Amino acid sequence: MPVSSMSLIERIARILAARDLSINAEGGDASAGDKVDAVWRDYREDALSVLRTLREPDPIMAAAGDVEIWDRMVEAALQAEEAGAGA
Repeated sequence: MPVSSMSLIERIARILAARDLSINAEGGDASAGDKVDAVWRDYREDALSVLRTLREPDPIMAAAGDVEIWDRMVEAALQAEEAGAGA
């Protein structure tokens, strides 16, 4: 499985920013990459909220894998971000 070099919070924040900016979603910019690079940090708190929501897997997710491992992975991402290691 590929492993991203970017923190999960940054990846979520970038997607949220791109959704607002890119013409491919709700924005109007046909080439929003540079703008996303400049503003993704403004979406950090939204990204943290999304990740906090994912702490508890839904029944389908729980049936597909190990809930304890999921919990440790999500908590690790949150702790890394709080420690400043995520960005």
